[in-house]
Amino acid sequence: MDKRSRVLNALDEKQVDRVPVGFWHHFTAEQVRGEEAAKSHLEFYRKSGIDILKIMSDGISFEFPGPMEKASDWSKVRPNGSKSNFIQGSVERAKRIKEALNDECCLFYNIFAPFSLVRFYAGDERVMEHIREDRKPLMDAMAAIAEDNAELVYRLIKEAGCDGAYISVQGGEINRFTAEEYEEIVTPSDLPALVSANEVSNYNIFHMCGYDGVRNHLEVWKKYPARIYNWAVYIENITLSQGRSYLKPKADCILGGFDNRKGGLLYRGNKEEIQAETRRLLDDAGTMGTILGADCTIPMDIPLEHLRWVVEAAEEYGNGSF
Repeated sequence: MDKRSRVLNALDEKQVDRVPVGFWHHFTAEQVRGEEAAKSHLEFYRKSGIDILKIMSDGISFEFPGPMEKASDWSKVRPNGSKSNFIQGSVERAKRIKEALNDECCLFYNIFAPFSLVRFYAGDERVMEHIREDRKPLMDAMAAIAEDNAELVYRLIKEAGCDGAYISVQGGEINRFTAEEYEEIVTPSDLPALVSANEVSNYNIFHMCGYDGVRNHLEVWKKYPARIYNWAVYIENITLSQGRSYLKPKADCILGGFDNRKGGLLYRGNKEEIQAETRRLLDDAGTMGTILGADCTIPMDIPLEHLRWVVEAAEEYGNGSF
């Protein structure tokens, strides 16, 4: 079974010869300029031996009209539009990588939800201050970004040929908002990208990010229109099998299992430890509707042989030779 068939079968909860493996990391500013972006992605994919390629959005982001000093400043934000680098640059990056791979594997493009993008731009503390002061201008700004996100995912799939989007939501920590506040303030801007992506692909991955190290309101995100889930096992303290049960009947496929942090076994472990953990995860999750990966983006300096060890162990598990 080739990589593409293996991943599509896993996403559809069908039989596979072995459980596919997918990891990704961010790239430096030098690695995401023009043709270097395609080169860096392909080098990581080939050297790591993984089964899927997630195209990172490093170096391409929504462009804001200026500093957001006051809550009212967010009212100046408008969609960047079809010809912007945010949309057109992302599509061109995906096209180059798609062409170079020639359908060797499934491609997904990283999409950050609007709440993440406003915090990346203005800083978390300022954004939360503005929400407390007057939430409407910021919510309007997130709606503008959501409009671009919806067009972007559509074009990435229909025009650039990605198999789906990898849509990341953040900011749902239990100590930031109540579940009701999150649904009122953030959810309206989370959903357009998911809805748009689902219109043109059945293979969109929904990432419930635990970047801040605090548990999130999964009960909110669970309601979103998704069927392929990736969450922070080590932050939420929910194993792969527990998460699959919690997300049923919607979850057709789950992705993850490994701690992505530098203190985690994937980063610091030896071959024996990493392969033993791979087998443990597969014992827990099963081989149907499972893709092995991590809680989130892995460190850029992780030895790529660590990822190859996971692939090797998955192969041995698939043929019963461990």
